[in-house]
Amino acid sequence: MSTVQSAPAFQVSAPTGGHGLTLSESAARRLAKLGEAEGRPVLLRVAVDGGGCSGFQYRFELIEAGDADDIRIEADGQAAVVDSISLPFLKGSEIAFVDDLAGAQFVVRNPNAASSCGCGVSFSI
Repeated sequence: MSTVQSAPAFQVSAPTGGHGLTLSESAARRLAKLGEAEGRPVLLRVAVDGGGCSGFQYRFELIEAGDADDIRIEADGQAAVVDSISLPFLKGSEIAFVDDLAGAQFVVRNPNAASSCGCGVSFSI
C-alpha cells in the first residue's frame, strides 16, 4: 500500500525572501559613506513610479526608517527598502551604485525591464 504525501501548506522562502533582490557591494559602500557623512545610519528607499519616457521610473530616497510593510535588503551592514507595490517590478534585480562618465548614482539592474531609456532611470516591462 503506497501513500501519497501532499505538499506542505506553507513555503519556506529563499534567503533573499523569494524576491531575489540584492544590494551590491558598491551600493553598500556608498550607503556606509553617506551614513558617515550624516553621522547616522541611512536607508535607501527604492520605488517604482509610473511615468518617465519608457513607462515606469525608479525613485531613490535616503530615509531614516522604513515602513512596517517594507521589504528590507541588506549587504555588508547596510540596507535598502522596497515597498510591496514596487516589489513585483523589481523582482530579481540588483541595486547598485555606479560612478562613471554619466555621473555617480544608484541604479537598478532589472532583468524584467524589456527596454530602458539612455539614463537608466526609466524602463518598460
